[in-house]
Amino acid sequence: REQPWELIMDKKHFRLWRRPIQGSHLYQYRVFGSYTDVTPRQFFNVQLDTEYRKKWDSLVIKLDVIERDLATGSEVIHWVTHFPYPMYSRDYVYVRRYNVDKENNLMVLVSRAVEHPSVPEDPEYVRVRTYESQMVIRPHKTFDENGFDYLLTYSDNPQTVFPRYCVSWMVSSGMPDFLEKLHSAALKAKKMELEVRDYLAKGPDTAPEPCSPAQLEYA
Repeated sequence: REQPWELIMDKKHFRLWRRPIQGSHLYQYRVFGSYTDVTPRQFFNVQLDTEYRKKWDSLVIKLDVIERDLATGSEVIHWVTHFPYPMYSRDYVYVRRYNVDKENNLMVLVSRAVEHPSVPEDPEYVRVRTYESQMVIRPHKTFDENGFDYLLTYSDNPQTVFPRYCVSWMVSSGMPDFLEKLHSAALKAKKMELEVRDYLAKGPDTAPEPCSPAQLEYA
C-alpha cells in the first residue's frame, strides 16, 4: 500500500509534498506549481535546452547530450552537478523523452537513470544510479500564451551516508531553489528574446532533428 503524501512546503508559486519509498530510506517528492508570466513553450524549452542550462544553473559542472534517437526523440544525457560541501559532486546518466499532446493541451517530460558505455564511472564523482523524474505541464490557454500549471514527481538516491532527514532537507531546499532559477531563466529568455531551441517546432509525433551549433547560439 502506498504511503500518503505529506505537505512540507507551501509557497506562492508551488507546493511540495513527500512520501517514503517503501523498503528504502528515501522519499519521493511531488511539486504542483503555477506561473502566469511566462508561456508553457518557454518553460518547456528552457528545461530541455542543455546549452542554455549551462548558463543559468551555476551548479552544473558538465551537461552533455551523449546520444539522440531520432526514431523516438529520446536523448541520453550526462549531467555532473555540485553537491553541498563536504560531499563529492554527483554525476547522472539518464535518458529523457518528451511529448507534446496538442489534442489534450499537455506537455510531458520524463527522465530516468540508465547505463551507457560511453560514460564510465569517474572516481572524481559519485554516480547516481537511481533517478526518476516526470513533469506534466498544462497551459491555462495555449502553448504560446502566458500561464500554466505543472506537476513534477521526482525521486533519486544520491548515495549519501547521511540519515534520511538530512537528505530530505537537501532535496526540500534544493528543489524550490532549482524551480525558481528555472522560472527566472524562462523569464530572461523571454525578455532578451534568447534563441532557446524550440522543441515544439516539430509535430507531436515527429522526432526532433539533431542540434546544429547555430541552433544553440544565443542573441
